[in-house]
Amino acid sequence: MAEYLLIFRGGDAAREEEQQSPERWQAHMEKWMQWMGALTEQGKFVGAQPLKVAGRVVTGTGKVVTDGPFVEGKEMVGGYLICKAESLEEAVEISKGCPVLEHDGIVEVREINSLAH
Repeated sequence: MAEYLLIFRGGDAAREEEQQSPERWQAHMEKWMQWMGALTEQGKFVGAQPLKVAGRVVTGTGKVVTDGPFVEGKEMVGGYLICKAESLEEAVEISKGCPVLEHDGIVEVREINSLAH
C-alpha cells in the first residue's frame, strides 16, 4: 500500500461561511471530521494539517525572500492530508469525499515517492 498526498486548494466559500455563520462553519468542520474519521477506521488515514494563509516565498539562486504566497484563491493551498491507498485510482476515489469540493475547491492527488533502496 502506497501513501498519497492530497493537497487542498481553494474552497474560499467555506472561509466566507466562517465569517458569516459560526453554525455553518461548525457544520462544515464536522464534515471534515467525519471524512477523516472514516479514513481512520479504514486504516487509510496517516495525517493532515490546515495551513495558515500568511507565509514567505524563497526564490532563485539569490534566495530572495518575499511575503506571500499571493495567488488566486483557487490556487491557494489550504492544507493537506496523507492517506494510504492501493493505487492512484483508489486515492482519487478517497479524495472525492473531501469537503473542500463542496465549495468549488480542488484536491490534487500525488503519490509520495518512497525513498526505499
